[in-house]
Amino acid sequence: MTLVYIALGSNLASPLEQVQAAIRAPGEIPHSRVVAVSSFYRTPPLGPQDQPDYLNAAVALETALPPRRCSIIPAHRTAAGASAQSRTLGPRTLDLDIMLFGDAVINSERLTVPHYDMKNRGFMLWPLFEIAPDLHFPDGGAARAG
Repeated sequence: MTLVYIALGSNLASPLEQVQAAIRAPGEIPHSRVVAVSSFYRTPPLGPQDQPDYLNAAVALETALPPRRCSIIPAHRTAAGASAQSRTLGPRTLDLDIMLFGDAVINSERLTVPHYDMKNRGFMLWPLFEIAPDLHFPDGGAARAG
């Protein structure tokens, strides 16, 4: 089993309900189970400020799926109630990002793991620190607060 860390965020259509549904959705992925869920964090938007604050969380998922199939996780956005968003860094019904997939480093058209900018995004790191305080990134860096 491989440990996968997923960032969740929503700022539209009842964000708490959207994030709670997203937390349940990975448990429906074959050969996978949720092993940790962070607290919820309210954060200001990264992009345009003319949108509501986000509700963010992180989930740790154990899976037997190989990395080439891990794109199935963001595909569960629709199952969890997300719709297509048109504005980059704009409001989101639900946003799911795979932050880490074990120690894998993947740079493909469909997937970049580790997430390309996670180390600069507190709304991804705070929940991750909470559920994996001793985590080391594939490049050897540590996920430690402060």
